[in-house]
Amino acid sequence: MGHNQKIKWLMCIASVITFIYLLYCTYETGKTFHHWIKYNEAIASPPIVYELHVTPNSSPEHAVPLGPYTSLAAVKGTKTLLISAYLEHRTDEKQVRVIAVVLRRENVAYRCLFRCQEKQLLSNGSASIHRDHFGFAYGTADIMCPLPSGCETPSSIAVTSAAANTTDDPNQEFLEVKNQQEKTESFPYDFTVCISTMFDFTNVLQLVQSFEMLQLLGVNRVVVYKTSCSPETQRILDYYTHKGLVEVIPWSLSRYVNVSRSWLPEHGPGELHYFGQIPALNDCLYRYMYQSRYVALHDIDELILPQTVTSWVELLPLLEKKYGANKCYRFENDVFPINFMSPPPASQSLPPQADWKNVPGVNILAHLYKEPIFSETYSNFKIIVNPRAVFSTSVHGALNAQDGWSWIDRSIARMYHTRSPIQKSLTKDKLIYDGRLLSYSAHFIPAVNKVLRETGFLPSTH
Repeated sequence: MGHNQKIKWLMCIASVITFIYLLYCTYETGKTFHHWIKYNEAIASPPIVYELHVTPNSSPEHAVPLGPYTSLAAVKGTKTLLISAYLEHRTDEKQVRVIAVVLRRENVAYRCLFRCQEKQLLSNGSASIHRDHFGFAYGTADIMCPLPSGCETPSSIAVTSAAANTTDDPNQEFLEVKNQQEKTESFPYDFTVCISTMFDFTNVLQLVQSFEMLQLLGVNRVVVYKTSCSPETQRILDYYTHKGLVEVIPWSLSRYVNVSRSWLPEHGPGELHYFGQIPALNDCLYRYMYQSRYVALHDIDELILPQTVTSWVELLPLLEKKYGANKCYRFENDVFPINFMSPPPASQSLPPQADWKNVPGVNILAHLYKEPIFSETYSNFKIIVNPRAVFSTSVHGALNAQDGWSWIDRSIARMYHTRSPIQKSLTKDKLIYDGRLLSYSAHFIPAVNKVLRETGFLPSTH
């Protein structure tokens, strides 16, 4: 068989496989061929990103599709990794804040190279390492770059080592400078949740349940910093990305630094805490600083539930009135261990649910008993903030905030953390029933079922 004939046979086989796949999807979900063709086009085709490319012989107004700016950049001659760059509007001197990962024992004199219209200008940068690094060799840092005279709106920035003298390198990598416009109102989103970092993730059911609960609470954006996940998880992420709820940020720093799979060096080898969770959270804070009225920083297995009202839309005005606006609101952590499954008390009953047992993951409605309060209830809190009032954050709380923080009375709101047990020696009789989740079930269960059907995890009702 000739080479051209082989190619024709392969193309025919691929067409047959595609036809069978569409037929299967149509049968399982009740969707039309047209639906699945459009769905796969939407999730498979990334948008073209245009970069303004200026040379002495080109017009500044001419945009060519050269691809995006680099997303990560190593500083030559150092161990520094640049994550992202944001124009800082809140300091007395206008600057660009470059979020970076640095080797803490290394001292570097930084130079900042700005692209401003058709000019390239320099200033000296200074680094500040965040105090939360959990004992790892690398930590998160802010490299602050003052704007040079004549450069009010830089389009991009590179950071170099003064010792390496690479400012004339024609292959120098530049980061886009984001947050060009400061805003104080009329944000695209009311509530954004930052999820970091997703790695080796397979918990499909709890992922869908969390996304649906967050929407019931008033969240209209969820940002997932993803390192790795199962194909089934990716199917769910694609679905919610297509719906406009989720933004997935590809997140892998392992090419540059040996990341740990744990939160302490003694629990997991590596040089940087937990897949780079802290720089991811800081990037999310700045990425949505002028896109979202509030930002919540918590994990996918955590839900901050109001106790006296039903949504964050109602909760935040109450918090601002009681504790003051622009505070970092801290919510106590209640752990609902997944190794225990007990029905509600006789006075309560679980609402009818679809057959979720074949969907991989944890069913949060099966775990309504929590551990008693103890010391880690307070240390493992999570937060909701006005991002414009925060300069830096860590896993549990803001490191630098304009107006400080406030503990939220647990009778007003608290966090529901459905996970493996913290207090491992507890027996079932020591757990405490909390059925707050059930008050959302009338809307929550149908919403979860709809998603599971539309993504093929449950058979269609049609």
